[in-house]
Amino acid sequence: MPSNSVVIRVENVSRMFRMIQERPDTLRELFSKAFRKKTKNYHDFAALNNVSLTVNQGEMVGILGRNGSGKSTLLKIIAGVYRPSSGTVSVQGTIAPLLELGAGMHFELTGRENIILNGLMMGYSKRDMREREASIIDFADIGEFIDAPVKQYSSGMYTRLAFAVATEVDPDVLIMDEILAVGDSQFQKKCFERLERFRKLGKTMLLVTHSIDHVVQNCDRAVILSHGSLVYDGSPEEAADRYNEVPIAPEYSHADA
Repeated sequence: MPSNSVVIRVENVSRMFRMIQERPDTLRELFSKAFRKKTKNYHDFAALNNVSLTVNQGEMVGILGRNGSGKSTLLKIIAGVYRPSSGTVSVQGTIAPLLELGAGMHFELTGRENIILNGLMMGYSKRDMREREASIIDFADIGEFIDAPVKQYSSGMYTRLAFAVATEVDPDVLIMDEILAVGDSQFQKKCFERLERFRKLGKTMLLVTHSIDHVVQNCDRAVILSHGSLVYDGSPEEAADRYNEVPIAPEYSHADA
């Protein structure tokens, strides 16, 4: 069961990005713009707007939202990849982030070499990772590809190896951004069995997903983001009922959501 000890604290966090509206395609356009009256060719976009959130030790929190709602930006700020434009974030303990397919992997190195590399980046020694190597390889189950360059991997192989490394190094906080979306059902089952073991060990987990079923079946709590704002924080079951009412961001209205 989750404790009352706060592991992740997000307070009034906003994140702005500068969106370029147009770029000159030719030298002629570049020089012609230089002699025209200067106009602003960008606008600031608020990916997150004054978001506050706390996550207790041992909680598994699902983060739901349409495309463009700010889910991935929030995870990257918590993981330390982005800095907030305003507000503060604090995390207690070590973090293993699974944010993007292939993130943290060196494409020219083999899977076995990337195991060592990822461990070193998370603060473990080469000896530590050698001791964990067999277990990681067994879980990833990618066969002889473990000694092939990562650039030859399929998306499923990336996912298997990345998840195996992140969950074998025993982090305090595990952050996952759609990492299970590319795995087959058998691999997903194996992953959630490991996440359940993490839960029993009192680990804290954040899961960004479009799968409402995954959130209802596996999470203790769910939050919904919409247009960069947190619009719901409560039970996964009620979040599932409310999710279909969340509007799609205009720029994604014609995309698959």
